[in-house]
Amino acid sequence: MADTFELDVMGEMRRTHHCNALNSIHVGEEVVLMGWVQRRRDHGGVIFVDLRDREGITQVVFNPEISQNVHIKAHEIRSEFVIGVRGRVEKRPDGMTNPNLATGDIEVLVSELKLLNAAKTPPFLIEDNVDVSEQLRLKFRHLDLRRPQLQKNIILRNRASVAIRNYLTDNGFLEIETPVLTRSTPEGARDYLVPSRVNPGQFYALPQSPQLFKQLLMVSGFDRYYQIVRCFRDEDLRADRQPEFTQIDMEMSFVGEEDVMTIAEGLMDRLFKETLNRSLSLPFPRLSYDEAINRYGLDKPDIRFGLELKNVSDLVEKSGFKVFANVVASGGMVKALNAPGCAEFTRKELDDLTAFAAIYQAKGLAWVKVRQEGWQSPIAKFFTDTEKQAIANRLNMQTGDLVFFVADKPVVVNEALGHLRNHLGKRLGLIQEDTFAFVWVTHFPLLEYDEVEKRFQAVHHPFTSPDESDYDKLETDPLNVKSRAYDMVLNGVEIGGGSIRIHQKALQERVLQALGMKPENYEEKFGFLLSALESGAPPHGGIAFGFDRLAMMLCGQSSIRDVIAFPKTQKASCLLTNAPSEATPLQLDELNIRIKAVAGVEKTS
Repeated sequence: MADTFELDVMGEMRRTHHCNALNSIHVGEEVVLMGWVQRRRDHGGVIFVDLRDREGITQVVFNPEISQNVHIKAHEIRSEFVIGVRGRVEKRPDGMTNPNLATGDIEVLVSELKLLNAAKTPPFLIEDNVDVSEQLRLKFRHLDLRRPQLQKNIILRNRASVAIRNYLTDNGFLEIETPVLTRSTPEGARDYLVPSRVNPGQFYALPQSPQLFKQLLMVSGFDRYYQIVRCFRDEDLRADRQPEFTQIDMEMSFVGEEDVMTIAEGLMDRLFKETLNRSLSLPFPRLSYDEAINRYGLDKPDIRFGLELKNVSDLVEKSGFKVFANVVASGGMVKALNAPGCAEFTRKELDDLTAFAAIYQAKGLAWVKVRQEGWQSPIAKFFTDTEKQAIANRLNMQTGDLVFFVADKPVVVNEALGHLRNHLGKRLGLIQEDTFAFVWVTHFPLLEYDEVEKRFQAVHHPFTSPDESDYDKLETDPLNVKSRAYDMVLNGVEIGGGSIRIHQKALQERVLQALGMKPENYEEKFGFLLSALESGAPPHGGIAFGFDRLAMMLCGQSSIRDVIAFPKTQKASCLLTNAPSEATPLQLDELNIRIKAVAGVEKTS
């Protein structure tokens, strides 16, 4: 299969094929290949080179019987040199085929060689599974990206974006760009601020999402919008977060939850078919937020395995174990998790799991081993036989099981046991790694109370519509107002979230007031949106997917840094370009910016 590459970088020689495009049907043909030297081997006069490009590897052979001059020149070749070769495709000799290569049945006997560029010895081998720190890989990212796995990741990511665009175009969506320089609306994560030179003392913000603009597009009558868009959040990072990230953003007019969810499911089905050749079972199962928390402890449950949590508060509230009884009496709860067959865990293993639960604020992790002769546990003596039997029935406890208990405020109990459940699922081998288990989580609370800031915050964002049946609770019982929000979860990872939006000004003002905002404040921040909502705004809703996170899962990677060409570190820095960097005094002066003292040295414009 010929390559259409037309760049004439070698005079009369032009590349005719990629390095994995050759097989036995090309035997006897003259071809031109260009790429990087993966490795060079000198076998008693005949030199073998594995030539690599983005598509794969082909073995090329320099034989002095074919060209003495080319063979002499081939001695100069080293790893990562860029070369071009012309030669004839031949079958490999019997017993010399390589089943691990797509081109393993053939080789190219070289008659012409051109050295396009030499290369320094790389700081690490350009191959997968190299034992090298991520810091070094990111410093030399241009070399790291030559590795086959990363090239496959980036290529698959491209295929994914093409599939997404095609699906949404087929379903009547318009791709519309929204501004990158906008105003700051400090709700949620911190904004990245951009100083304005022409408006001294004023700042733009980089968008955390196009939320307000896509709602304005619905008010403008465009009906169906999408964008694969860059977003920015100045927040603490971890493996699945970056300061700049890509979002699949979409919005639809005159829709309800079912319409948005159906479109989103169809998108996932198309995406998985065209990237992994996997068909998904539609529709995806659904859980209410309350059910997800009750059963799994988390609002992003991994439903590939069991180990569901059980509330035992009613069974222990009058027990002799005062730790449990007092927690329930004070409005807390006690939940339990049964780990079947784990009664042989050692004391050290139990201590390690207790420390794990403490990461999520659990003050302790009680446990019971179920033996043939009864319960083995420091807390066993505090329960009557009747209480033990009731707990055993609810948890389906069998001989050999190990049961964990957490007693605390509901949020602590669910967080600790929910993460412990996921930890045990992996440790016990209960998860089929090649399975993709989607689930919708719906009917989230509209608001939550922030104990640090002592105020209500939106669980999703302030423009999510409350459930109509809960409108009358906004002022009197805000924490029990449900929203019309929905999250798509895949294998315990939230990959997308959306909602039906508020499309009436009066209701939007009530929600903003429930968040503790005064009219003068929300008019200043969101006056343009409120004005649009009284201009004939249609009912509308949408969803956004984290494209980096989705690509990570499609590629089977554990970090989004492995599916982003040039990612940042957990300190939001680029080791390749040394960004961020200091600005010059002239730049700061033009922006009317003065830098505060750093390490005892004051820098001024």
